[in-house]
Amino acid sequence: MYPYQNPALPIEDRITDLIGRMTLAEKAGLMFHTMAAVNADGTLFEPDGAGGMFPSTRWLVEDKLINHVNILTMGPVAPAAIAEWHNRIQEVAADTRLGIPVTVSTDPRHGFLDNPATSAAAGGFSVWPEPIGLGATKDPDLVREFADIARREYLAAGIRVALHPMADLATEPRWARTSGTLGSDPAMVADLLRAYVEGFQGPELGPDSVATMVKHFPGAGPQMNGEDAHFPYGREQVYPGGRFDEHLKVFEAAFEAGAAQIMPYYGMPIGTSYEEVGFGFNKGIIEGLLRGRYGFDGVVCTDWGLVTDADDVFGAPMPARAWGVESLSRLDRVHRIIEAGADQLGGEHCPELIVELVSRGRVPESRIDASARRILRDKFRLGLFDDRRTVSAPDAAQEIGRPAYVAAGLEAQRRSIVVLQSSVLPLAEGIKVYLDGVDADVAGRYAKVVTSVAEADVAIVRRSAPYDTTRTTGFESFFHAGRLDYTPAELAPVEEIAAAVPTVVDVLLDRPAVLTPLAARAAALTGSFGASDEALLDILFGRVRPTGTLPFELPRSMEAVAASREDVPNDTEDPLFPYGHGLTL
Repeated sequence: MYPYQNPALPIEDRITDLIGRMTLAEKAGLMFHTMAAVNADGTLFEPDGAGGMFPSTRWLVEDKLINHVNILTMGPVAPAAIAEWHNRIQEVAADTRLGIPVTVSTDPRHGFLDNPATSAAAGGFSVWPEPIGLGATKDPDLVREFADIARREYLAAGIRVALHPMADLATEPRWARTSGTLGSDPAMVADLLRAYVEGFQGPELGPDSVATMVKHFPGAGPQMNGEDAHFPYGREQVYPGGRFDEHLKVFEAAFEAGAAQIMPYYGMPIGTSYEEVGFGFNKGIIEGLLRGRYGFDGVVCTDWGLVTDADDVFGAPMPARAWGVESLSRLDRVHRIIEAGADQLGGEHCPELIVELVSRGRVPESRIDASARRILRDKFRLGLFDDRRTVSAPDAAQEIGRPAYVAAGLEAQRRSIVVLQSSVLPLAEGIKVYLDGVDADVAGRYAKVVTSVAEADVAIVRRSAPYDTTRTTGFESFFHAGRLDYTPAELAPVEEIAAAVPTVVDVLLDRPAVLTPLAARAAALTGSFGASDEALLDILFGRVRPTGTLPFELPRSMEAVAASREDVPNDTEDPLFPYGHGLTL
């Protein structure tokens, strides 16, 4: 047994021993955190070599010496299959020269929305509102309960790093990633985020923890015109209200809670004292602000894909998000990232570039050792070298989606729903209801479902918030961006129903929609943030009293949105419904 394999020794001694045994290539492999596809049957994804959108898992671990992977489950994959996959990849890692275990991570996977860039639908995991719905509860204890349950389910599957929470403030109504935030108010979001980190990590990072990678430093909310920095037209972050420091407040709460890891965003700051390059390349942001001002010495991992252009991502080219340094070569981009102070490159698998930088004398190996120490420290603290290396697939099947966890998620869904206005709620059970967007079998447990508006006492309609449906090229199709107001064609079916019968309209508010026309016509209007039909109908029929309040304001018009300042919370003129609005009936 080598000293690094001895659990009785202090962690720092084990790290020192292991680094001393590692080759430069093995150290470089530590510094990449990339995607790995999970087959539905729990087997490893094994195409030929590095071909296709996702590479061979064995190729990543054995040839590239990479041992940090973000799982991508395309379609339904049972939690037990994820556990089986986890054990298989750990077997591959155990056979490498030093047997360094793989750290498995995931984007959020406890909600309703499914975007391979940002989150996965729950599948067999307990189902909760989207993070913005947790923000609608304004209850740190509920958020801590969510995080603790999610931690237990992640542990059962072998997932040890949560690529969340988002500490970004929802200050730009058009931003496509609003649903992943906890809201727009800095003080409230800080309280919720602190509970989130505590629920996942516990008092300190240990074998029963899931490490949180809090993102996106220094706050990704102020996107120019609400465009997202995944794309070239959304690369700028702007601060017309001078609120740069206000966006840092939430991260300060994360630091206080002991957040293990931090991810900078793609965006580049415009009109500040910092260099106008993407945050992952930005030494003033990482070394100066994060490490210097805040003293953060945990792992810093870039957002995904800063170095390599992709020819085909879901059917379309995807340029590297090298904003402000687009002219640099791949080698020079990696150099800038390391110089900026990052430890890991997300979504990339090119450790040979780090080896080349050291071999050419452009980066000292001592700098690589510093990142290796931070990265290994988390592996040791999480127990991956010891008892936590493998998991039990049968235990995962029992633990993940436990009835008590599912019930807690359903209760959180109920508590997140906001009643915006009403002249008819609560509805009387047994009345005749016409449905549009609601499951008839579920509604039949509350009322008599009819098939025509003429027969109905009331109609219940569910809609998604509007967005620009013309953005349908490749990766863009997963992002709801652009307009927040409905077109006449989108409104017409709802208006027709509302003209014939009192109508309850529920809108899935993944962004702050302009609901002014609906408010003028609906007998009742609710906002949800990832809620089942059961959760909604419990509120509408008075089985559960509504307590949710808006986590952001709802603007009155697109003109008000365009005139608002991207970095200022709740900044639209004369909002239709203000921040914190919600009827309790």
